[in-house]
Amino acid sequence: MAGNSFGQIFKITTFGESHGEAIGVIIDGCPSNIEIDLDFIQNELDKRKPGQSKITTQRKESDTFQILSGIFEGKTTGTPIAIIIPNEDQKSKDYDHNKDTFRPSHADYTYQVKYGIRDHRGGGRSSARETAARVAAGAIAKLFLKQKGIDVLAHVSSVGNLDSPEIDFTSAEEFVTLRENNIVRCADAKTAEQMIELIDGIRKEGDTIGGKITCYIKNCPVGLGEPVFDKLHADLGKAMLSINAVHGFDYGSGFDGSTMRGSQHNDAFQSSESGKISTKTNFSGGVQGGISNGMDINMRIAFKPVATIMSNQNTVNKSGEAAEIKGKGRHDPCVVPRAVAIVEAMAALVIVDHYLRNQLYK
Repeated sequence: MAGNSFGQIFKITTFGESHGEAIGVIIDGCPSNIEIDLDFIQNELDKRKPGQSKITTQRKESDTFQILSGIFEGKTTGTPIAIIIPNEDQKSKDYDHNKDTFRPSHADYTYQVKYGIRDHRGGGRSSARETAARVAAGAIAKLFLKQKGIDVLAHVSSVGNLDSPEIDFTSAEEFVTLRENNIVRCADAKTAEQMIELIDGIRKEGDTIGGKITCYIKNCPVGLGEPVFDKLHADLGKAMLSINAVHGFDYGSGFDGSTMRGSQHNDAFQSSESGKISTKTNFSGGVQGGISNGMDINMRIAFKPVATIMSNQNTVNKSGEAAEIKGKGRHDPCVVPRAVAIVEAMAALVIVDHYLRNQLYK
C-alpha cells in the first residue's frame, strides 16, 4: 500500500491498524540536537486519545508511546526516530456485523475493491486511530518550531451551525488556556457550553454531527513554500485533507474572497519605523504566490459528521445484495474536539518540512 509517507526532508511514515498490536511512525530527516520533552509529546497525544470525556468515544487507550531510536541523552541524533503506540483496548467483536457488509460513507467498499481484502476491525488502516502516530511526529515537529519561535495553535470554531466569534489573544499560552478550559476545545467559553450541549444531545439520539477547526501559525518567517506545485498553502491543504473525515479546507479570505472586489481584497503593504514590512490586512492568510509573507497564517478545516451512527441504514454486502446495518461499539458523536491535536500536528509537519527546504537557498 503506497501513500503512507508525508514530507520531503522532514519525512514521516506511519504504520499499523486500529485493532493490530500497535501503531507507529518513523521520522526521517529530523535535525540533530533538538531537545525532546517526553511529557510534551504525551500531553499532545492525550489531547487526541479516546475516552477523555462524555462527548468522545469511550474506547480506553492510554496512548503511551515508546521511542525506539533516534534519541540519545534527551536530544535527537539526526538518525531515524521510531515511535510505537501499543493498542490496549481493542474490541474486534464489535465489528463482526460488518465483516461482509459495507458501512455507508466508510472506506469499506473502496478498500475492498481496490485491494481485494480489508481489515474490517474498526476500519483497519483507514481508522482515525492511525492519526495518533501523526500527533507523536507532530509533537517533535512542534518542539523544533518552538526553538524558532513559531507557534501552531488550533481550536474548535464551529459545531453544526454554532460558530465561535473571532478569538482575541495575546500569547500562545493564553490561547491554549482558553481552549483547554472545556472538553470541546473551543477558545470561547460561551460558545463551548452550547457546543457541548449540542454534541451530547446528538450523542443521546444515536446520531453524529460535523464541525470546523480554525488553525493559526504565528511568527512564521517569510519565504516558506515552493513554486509551482509545492506552494505552502497547497501542502497545508493536502495535509489537512489527508485527515480522516475532513471534507473542506480554506485559508485567508477563503471562499468568502470570491465575493469581494480586488480593491477590497488586496493586502496593502506597510513598513514600520524599524523597516519591517507587513500588510494592513491579511486576506491572503499569510501566503502570497504560494510563499509565506510573514503575516499570521490562518486556515479553516471542515469535518463531516462521523459516518457510524446508532440507527439502521440501508446498504449492500460483498455480493451486492441489499442489506441493513446499524452502528455498534464506541464512536465519537463529533470528531472535532479530538481532531484539534491532529490539525496542529499536520500543520507543524508542513511548516518544519518547508523550513528545512528553505535552508537549501541560504
